Amino acid sequence: MKKIIDERLVLQSLKNIRIVYMIQTIGILGILGYDFVTKGLDEMRENPLWLLFMITAVISAYLSMSISADHEKNTINPQKSLAISSVVLVSISTVVGFFVSITDGFNSIDGLIMGSIVFICGLFPIVYIYNLRKKRQDDDE
Repeated sequence: MKKIIDERLVLQSLKNIRIVYMIQTIGILGILGYDFVTKGLDEMRENPLWLLFMITAVISAYLSMSISADHEKNTINPQKSLAISSVVLVSISTVVGFFVSITDGFNSIDGLIMGSIVFICGLFPIVYIYNLRKKRQDDDE
């Protein structure tokens, strides 16, 4: 199989892949929606398609972040952006932890655990974007 060199054909191939991905995602959502309506939320989440959908959504989000960081027109100070994002993340984690701890059936340890999980899960994208912006800033200099 020959490698495609023509940029128009490469672009058309990428558009075709995007269309196939959208159709596949709609099909997965349709199957999961059917499971949700007929069997309920717990049974839907036990379906292996749920795990596949979550993995592809996370990977798609990370790939989109790398494109959006390269596409930013104005130069954003990576350190300032990291600091602002960290403050917002700590605030959100604290609020989530507080509300979980005051919910009936949960205690302060549950709130601390939930707030920590939210913080750790939010920290990965923040650090990833920081590294992308830092790399772009180093490449520009």
